[in-house]
Amino acid sequence: MKRLNPLVLALAMVGCLGGCVNLAPKYERPAAPVAAGFPTVEGTVHSGNPVAPQAPADIAWQRFFTDARLQQLISIALANNRDLRISILNIEQARATYQIQRAERFPTINAAVTGNRQTTGKDQPISSVYQAGLSVSAFELDFFGRVRNLTESALAQFLATEEARKTTQISLIAQVANTYLTFLADDELLALTQQTLKTREESLRLSQLRFENGVSSKLDLDQALSLVEQARTTLAAAQRQRAQDLNLITLLIGQPIPDNLPPGATLASTNLPDLPPGMPSDLLAVRPDIRAAEQQLIAANANIGAARANFFPRIALTGTAGTASNELSGLFKSGTFGWTFAPQAVLPLFDFGRNRAALESARAGRDIYVAQYERSIQTAFREVADALAGQATYSEQLRAQQAVAQAENDRFNLSDLRYRSGTSSYLDLLDAQRSLFAAQQQSIQANLARLQNQVTLYRVLGGGWSEPAAGRAAAGVPVAGNPVAGNPVAGNPVAGTPVATGNATAAR
Repeated sequence: MKRLNPLVLALAMVGCLGGCVNLAPKYERPAAPVAAGFPTVEGTVHSGNPVAPQAPADIAWQRFFTDARLQQLISIALANNRDLRISILNIEQARATYQIQRAERFPTINAAVTGNRQTTGKDQPISSVYQAGLSVSAFELDFFGRVRNLTESALAQFLATEEARKTTQISLIAQVANTYLTFLADDELLALTQQTLKTREESLRLSQLRFENGVSSKLDLDQALSLVEQARTTLAAAQRQRAQDLNLITLLIGQPIPDNLPPGATLASTNLPDLPPGMPSDLLAVRPDIRAAEQQLIAANANIGAARANFFPRIALTGTAGTASNELSGLFKSGTFGWTFAPQAVLPLFDFGRNRAALESARAGRDIYVAQYERSIQTAFREVADALAGQATYSEQLRAQQAVAQAENDRFNLSDLRYRSGTSSYLDLLDAQRSLFAAQQQSIQANLARLQNQVTLYRVLGGGWSEPAAGRAAAGVPVAGNPVAGNPVAGNPVAGTPVATGNATAAR
């Protein structure tokens, strides 16, 4: 019976023996350090806005933002924004790093052909040696899981980078939407200021006539002039703010604003639905930043296993198989084949505490990521609670502010009639003008705050990155999403690789 080549036999045993022992602690997801439900604001009533029938994470941004112009701006931003592009490239780099580390679990087989001709002295014949074959150099047999844990750590880092890209996309969509709403509000404030300036200039003209005819005093004229200049000051600020809004939109979409954008809505005609908050536990599955923090924790947990493996023997395999001959023509003739097999085991004895310090560092790193994971949950809880408080109160604030503006408008009209009839002073009319302008400005700002709060609530509840519901139902298992339009995006994890998952704090 023909005997097996020891090199071939050793390589065949790698798949069976490699990674037999895993020294990493069993991963357990930390308990969420937040309340079981979100706080409510007492004394509030329903806003009257329609309520979205789905959870925000299941609502695609194209259905949440119905303004055609805003949709076009978001699409351009997703294709051209440089921050998002950097996140995509970070994924590609993390994927390559993972593949490099994953390759350490398999032997590297090299093919080589060498020739050597030399002489040992004067008048000595030339000796020749030719070799050809395959070799494996210092391949580690991963009996204690060191390489496997490093691979799992690299995989978790890759998945964390993918989740970070989703977070960047969600933030970008919300930032474009909020900037667009701010532009609409500043556009309305600009139009309001222009109308107010026109009204005050007319009042100044009348005051000038009354002063020239001796009907009013110089004080009334100066007060009218002051109001006109105040309006001009506000107008200059409004024009500057509107231009800065356009500059920010240009930065966010990564290119000049196209001239052929579809018509958009006004701020007054824009409305966003109320959103159901769900439960705080839902955030663990729908918030990419929380999922990224958990992947970082999983990576740190795997690093403990790699650090523990350093205390055990490290077994490496070196071997060659090939042919050698003194003549090139005889390199592949019968009888020229041979092999070498050189396993090596190294057991650390005295390292002056290096391995123990590395293990302590890995444990401390794990504890740091536990705290960061818990902090990300607490931050998300606070963000959602704040936005929910806004959803419960901003509609009532807007209604009340609009009522104030209407009352101030009635007051101004009445003061104007009384002043023209001589039954009221010009000071009362000026006060009514100032109050009306301020109330109208505050109404626009209250509407902007209400809409921007809904955008924020959509973002903090995981909206803007939709993926199959089955992926989120897997108790925190990260699911790679769809590519951003126009950009090559790291999608699913590398074929044939496990996805790191888990459920609470890693035990020491």
